[in-house]
Amino acid sequence: MLRIWRATVNTRNGLAFAIRSEQAVREELFALALSLPLAWLVGATAMRRFELVAAVAFVLVVELLNTAIEKLSDRLTTDHDPQIGLVKDMGSAAVGVALLMAGGFWLFALAERMGAI
Repeated sequence: MLRIWRATVNTRNGLAFAIRSEQAVREELFALALSLPLAWLVGATAMRRFELVAAVAFVLVVELLNTAIEKLSDRLTTDHDPQIGLVKDMGSAAVGVALLMAGGFWLFALAERMGAI
């Protein structure tokens, strides 16, 4: 139980730090909160609603990992390093792919709700 408690505290600390230090995390948390009621309007089934919220939550997960990569990279060196720049770009690309995936899920669900498919 102690290990679970410590993991919970670490999770809270990491999320709190990310919220304080990253505008993108705050925006994605807002999008996640917004997705909860919107999923009820857009999703035709309970499973589709869950998928829509999960897609937005996935974007937040990838953003948190990208933020961790960026913070660690900045901690390693303040000098410009082309390799570190490429690593940061890959993290940003991962966020971009996650956003495209989430957008695709939402567009599909909207088309499904409107009877287009």
